[in-house]
Amino acid sequence: MTHSARQTAPVTQAIAQLILILIGAVPMAVSASVVSDWNKVALAEVRLAKQGPPIVARSLAIAHTCIYDAWASYSAKALGAVVGDTLRRPAAERNAANRTEAISYAAFACLRNLFPLGESRLRDAMATMGYNPDNLSTNTSTPAGLGNSVALAVIDSRRNDGSNQYGDLAPGAYKDYTGYVPQNAPLPFCTPQSLVCAPLIVNDEYKWQPLYNEMGALQSFIAPHWERVKPFALTSADQLDDLPGLKALPSIQRDNPARYRINVDLILKYSRELTPERKLIVEYWADGPASEFPPGHWGLFAQFVSARDNNSIGKDAKMFFAMHNASFDAGIAAWHLKRKFDGVRPITAVRFFKQGQSIVAWGGPGRPVEAIQGEKWMPYNPGSNPTPAFPAYVSGHSSFSSASATVLQLITGSDKFDYQTTIPANFGRVEPGVPPVATVIAYKRFSDAVNDAGMSRLYGGIHFKDDNTAGQLIGNAAGQLAYDKAKKLFNDSSDD
Repeated sequence: MTHSARQTAPVTQAIAQLILILIGAVPMAVSASVVSDWNKVALAEVRLAKQGPPIVARSLAIAHTCIYDAWASYSAKALGAVVGDTLRRPAAERNAANRTEAISYAAFACLRNLFPLGESRLRDAMATMGYNPDNLSTNTSTPAGLGNSVALAVIDSRRNDGSNQYGDLAPGAYKDYTGYVPQNAPLPFCTPQSLVCAPLIVNDEYKWQPLYNEMGALQSFIAPHWERVKPFALTSADQLDDLPGLKALPSIQRDNPARYRINVDLILKYSRELTPERKLIVEYWADGPASEFPPGHWGLFAQFVSARDNNSIGKDAKMFFAMHNASFDAGIAAWHLKRKFDGVRPITAVRFFKQGQSIVAWGGPGRPVEAIQGEKWMPYNPGSNPTPAFPAYVSGHSSFSSASATVLQLITGSDKFDYQTTIPANFGRVEPGVPPVATVIAYKRFSDAVNDAGMSRLYGGIHFKDDNTAGQLIGNAAGQLAYDKAKKLFNDSSDD
């Protein structure tokens, strides 16, 4: 056992116990470092806060920037993303105990800023690890003071980044301040089993339509202002608009109505071919195994990689930092295109083009594939709404997943993943018996997970094929750019 492992093992065991108490999760293999432990704590807050995918990506990126900058300050060569080398500590202080303490104080301070309602849980996490949550020292000659100082610098660097975290650009944290208004009137809730549905009113069949859910709550576009958020490695939200592959995709715009119809027909094909196996894939990827959304889902995957490879503190500080910042940038680019094109979701397109027709598709919860009325078609999607509360093009799942996978491939030097998890019987939320018995989902390669993440949205009728293709292009590019910037900050430093 290495010196680093001896230092971090008690922390790991304590955090594992705390996470079980907080979220009732099934423990994974013992994690390799305190960085992975704090990722678990962060994801516990993500699940409770339900901030929305791009906001989650930002929160995780900020938390791991705090962690990375604290670690970098105890490195001989690495540069902090925010603090640079201004807080670098001498060689005599570069040990696992100091790094672990500094990282913990930095993570705690950042997470309590990002998740203020989690104050008591975060204090418990610190106390469980043996640290005093009331130590607010900024004396950088101590690990606690250094961690607190790093957190203050990172938080300040993001205070006016366009996210509206503090509600000073419009009332309410992360609320829109750009005046977005949907082009279509809301779509009333209706299923294939409904005897009577409200008349279908679509002003523009190419644009997103908000939905009323079964409880009568109206959707509102989550974060339509997100293209204005300052990225990590991107120079602007529209930097990737000219990717050759992306420009070749007309998606569902007016310049290619024939392709639009093909996309609609393909959605119905997937609906007709909705097998129990595909239903499980939809459920597993819908918003993460425990509602941590795609950015957090890949945090779980990185935790697995950390344990699989027995990562050091430094290796994890770099890996989680690069991956979550890549996901953050992918979200900014994806939400820019969602706002730019305001792309229609399949539920509106299918109902609009197939209204008055009898179609063969999934018949709704508990029903088989059968003949239904086109204007009553619905996706197979967990949750209270048939589709998410933002436009379709491009797919967030595909963007976040591709960006995260790209970084993990580059960091580990391989596409090898070898991940598996057991899904308990009746895990599904759409209908019972999905799966009928405990079922293993396994991914040999990171790219296999990316493929399933994207396809899950097609199987469920949430996205069109072009949404998925474009999202993967965005994610791959964002992941490479984030890795390149992170690698420069790493400055060929060791992973101690």
